[in-house]
Amino acid sequence: MNSQFGLANLWSQGDLVTKSVAALLLIMSLASWMVIIIKTLDLIKYKRIAKSAEGFWHSQDFQAGLTHLGTDDTNPFRQMVLEGREATLHHQSTKAHLHDALDMSDWVTRTLRNCMDEFTGKLQSGMAILASVGSTAPFVGLFGTVWGIYHALLSIGAAGQATIDKVAGPIGESLIMTALGLAVAIPAVLGYNALVRGNKGVLQKLSRFAHDLHAYFVTGARVSSGESSGATAQVVPLKKA
Repeated sequence: MNSQFGLANLWSQGDLVTKSVAALLLIMSLASWMVIIIKTLDLIKYKRIAKSAEGFWHSQDFQAGLTHLGTDDTNPFRQMVLEGREATLHHQSTKAHLHDALDMSDWVTRTLRNCMDEFTGKLQSGMAILASVGSTAPFVGLFGTVWGIYHALLSIGAAGQATIDKVAGPIGESLIMTALGLAVAIPAVLGYNALVRGNKGVLQKLSRFAHDLHAYFVTGARVSSGESSGATAQVVPLKKA
């Protein structure tokens, strides 16, 4: 029974087009699962970093806060702090040339925005693969089904027999291609939606951190609800180099 029907028989009896479609679906499935696994691990990492980044504002001074963020170069919060500090010091050292064209707030805003854009691009890398697989895999499987049914009907016609036992096997095996297409597309779509939602949460936290960091570099204090009640900033103003 297993030698006459099933995936093994579909592969052995299929022509070049059928085998190519099956191989393409396998490659698409492997690619989507690799993206899902890698991006999920990255997302878990960035969520942990975002959660611990709040400790920056509870440090004794700027250097202590930077130390709290660690030494990982892939930490977007640490990178944003370093870029903001460099932008502030650069503006202070070249104020005579930049003052008339761009003030302190605009200069820091542009720097932090660049950091946000770079991290957003990094966070969204690979998502196009999931979107492409999720949208095209069902049609690739459907193409394999149509092609398989066409050749199955040709074989049945050549044999001159159209009984149910002769039709069910070849047609059923061809329909497997549609099921394979859906099996590839569904995880890609679900993974894409889950990753988009997770990435949005990380970007919101990074954007909030950038807003507070901008206020800190420009005014020397973080924008928070505590300030409105008379509380003082917990991080000392950045000192000039």
